[in-house]
Amino acid sequence: MIEMSRTDFEGLVAQALDEVPEELAGLIDNVAVFVEDEPPAGDPELLGIYEGIPLTERGHYYGGVLPDRITIYRNPTLRICETVDDVVEEVHITVVHEIAHHFGIDDERLHQLGYG
Repeated sequence: MIEMSRTDFEGLVAQALDEVPEELAGLIDNVAVFVEDEPPAGDPELLGIYEGIPLTERGHYYGGVLPDRITIYRNPTLRICETVDDVVEEVHITVVHEIAHHFGIDDERLHQLGYG
């Protein structure tokens, strides 16, 4: 397992968010991003999760709701990576994957695009 501080890992998540193209970043609406060390006990290999209402499912009723939540899990990511460069790449892929869910893109399509 790669050793990396929580602060350094959070920096990689911030970097991945900064790399989202401006035209897409401007469309992200009502989303908070978090870093947690471990995923829920029932899914120990989970690298990230999007929880919320995708933009494609929001209707006129949408309003006054808590932000959607994207969580990136540090320890499972570090466990599957062999180098720091692998961590950088995996964080990028995971962040893009979870943002894509916010835009209503499902796992099947993400796998086709290489973000599975």
